[in-house]
Amino acid sequence: MAPKPSLWLTLALGVTLVGMTHATDHIATPAKDPNLWLETIHGPKQLDWVKQQNAQTVKQYADSAEFKQLDARILEVLDSHDRIPMVSKIGDLYYNFWRDQDHPRGLWRRTTLEEYRKDQPTWETVIDLDALGKAENENWVWHGAYCLKPDNQRCLVALSRGGADASVIREFDLPTRQFVKDGFVLPEAKTDIAWKDKDHIYVATDFGPGSMTTSSYPRIVKEWKRGTPLASAVTVYEVKTDDMSVSAFRDQTPGFERDFVTRQIAFYDSETFLRGKDGKLTRIDVPTDANTGVHREWLLIEPRSDWNVGGKTYKSGSLLATKFDDYMAGKRDLTVLFESTDATALDGYSWTRHQLILNVMDNVVNTLEVLTPQPGAWKRESLGGAPKLSTIAAAAVDEDHNDDYFLTVSGFLQPTTLYLGTLGQGEAQAIKHSPSFFDASKYDVSQHFATSKDGTRVPYFEIAPKNLQTNGKNPTLQYGYGGFEVSLQPAYSGSVGRAWLEKGGVYVVANIRGGGEYGPRWHQAALKANRLRAYEDFAAVSQDLFDRKITSPAHLGAMGGSNGGLLMGNMLTLYPQLYGAIVSQVALLDMQRYTHLSAGASWIAEYGDPDKPQEWAWIKTFSPYANATAGKKYPPVLFTTSTRDDRVGPVHARKMAAKLETLGYDTSFYENIEGGHGAAADNKQAAFMSALGYTYLWDHVK
Repeated sequence: MAPKPSLWLTLALGVTLVGMTHATDHIATPAKDPNLWLETIHGPKQLDWVKQQNAQTVKQYADSAEFKQLDARILEVLDSHDRIPMVSKIGDLYYNFWRDQDHPRGLWRRTTLEEYRKDQPTWETVIDLDALGKAENENWVWHGAYCLKPDNQRCLVALSRGGADASVIREFDLPTRQFVKDGFVLPEAKTDIAWKDKDHIYVATDFGPGSMTTSSYPRIVKEWKRGTPLASAVTVYEVKTDDMSVSAFRDQTPGFERDFVTRQIAFYDSETFLRGKDGKLTRIDVPTDANTGVHREWLLIEPRSDWNVGGKTYKSGSLLATKFDDYMAGKRDLTVLFESTDATALDGYSWTRHQLILNVMDNVVNTLEVLTPQPGAWKRESLGGAPKLSTIAAAAVDEDHNDDYFLTVSGFLQPTTLYLGTLGQGEAQAIKHSPSFFDASKYDVSQHFATSKDGTRVPYFEIAPKNLQTNGKNPTLQYGYGGFEVSLQPAYSGSVGRAWLEKGGVYVVANIRGGGEYGPRWHQAALKANRLRAYEDFAAVSQDLFDRKITSPAHLGAMGGSNGGLLMGNMLTLYPQLYGAIVSQVALLDMQRYTHLSAGASWIAEYGDPDKPQEWAWIKTFSPYANATAGKKYPPVLFTTSTRDDRVGPVHARKMAAKLETLGYDTSFYENIEGGHGAAADNKQAAFMSALGYTYLWDHVK
């Protein structure tokens, strides 16, 4: 199996812990910041301000019959019983987490493969989160379950209060569907846990003062024995305070049981160690910016920069294979499984029992390949490509026992289809179809390329009516992200269809630098001091839409969340002339204070350290909060966030909205009290937040 994702990766792109959600008053703050008081997240005065802002926004944008109808139609999409219930195999059964109108917080449930193939499977409820929350007087939100192989009798269940990343951990017995009395339990915290065996777990959590990093993640990982107090757990490894996090886990693959410890130095730098039976750690000797994965006898390595080893140079973004034991013994015989080109990048891989499925992007469109290990060059076979301008992805069903795989195909106008197949046994068979939520026959999907300020070609997707008039007057929504090597690929959205396309709007997805559409090089091109390249790319796509007479500034709206919310803040302050309105969701905005707010220190590798004067010199060029000034012609802007967002936190949006309002700009704000970084704890909240964003933009750019 590949190494268990550490906490930082599982929660990626944002971060913080319980106890870290209030202002850190001991830290030096910029002088004359009149909005500093809003950093106290749960203060009564601050929440009163939030409620007043919310009321104004609801009254203006969410109190009409038209809004309520859209809200209901989006909720209908999210709650639809015809959605595909995606599953994961645990033991002999297939598990799914499901939310709908009758179960807003959700059911963790299971069924057999025979039942799952049916149009209406019979499910057995394992945990009813709504009933559990009612019985315990808690607003539980599901955060997953980690089960002990190979017996799959016991699981560690993660439950969040209100959607925050911080979770409570409780041991659960699958056969009886009951929490284990006197089992492993951990209080609410940013915790990384993994089974070692039935009576021991690896745990990295808040052990008290000094046990957390400046990124607000665990600094110490311990081995905890059943029936003993947590205080007696044995320390396995400690990282530095200014590292990001630490984690440990056991690869439970029968015959290949191994223990690993990961030191996450920064967001893109880590060290992984093999832990011997004597507790000794032996480092896997790869560059710190390389990703590694172990499956049975194989070690896979993904270098994120060019790597010279064994007398050869391997390109950034490639995928390399070697025998794990041989590599640990000092041999450096590496087989190249994938090498990127100007147009291609590795999108991911998945091991089945005997083979490896590669998912490759070619100009942001997927193709699949199956590799079979053998001496020298591995055998290669195509598993198919996506239909035009669509997305195809495949992953193993049970990597320990067979070569079965699930495959999904989806597109902007193509609802997802789920296939089940076995490698080497013919084509996969369609077993589930997602419903259509709007009439896709009225629209076309196309891909275009804009030219950025420095001459770089930037791809973008456009979904538009077939009878589109190129008169520059079409209401257009441009969406982007541009960070953390995250790719924006074609995907079906009933909400976008109903909220935007059906009204006659054009929807655009910009694949700007900072993302992963062309691998590490595309991401690294907009890191730190080069951050402005991402914003130049987004502006170039907007300008290309104008040049093609698709729309014009008065009819162009822009939307993005998290790092994409920072993108929106910068389009507001750096390119206000391009947009008729902007929606910034769960955003980073105060880049001078971000490392001291929630888990901001986690992202220094992405943005830089504003506490270093030489780095603040260029960070301030993309700090919307610092750059917002009076006398500009900013378009109307809506900021949305969540009180329970313990990744980015609501502070950025609060302060930015307050500053712009004071400066006299048309500014709206809405903060959901629940929801975490997703800004919604259930489908009803998610529908409202989506309807609010789409309604706001449409009202301003129609």
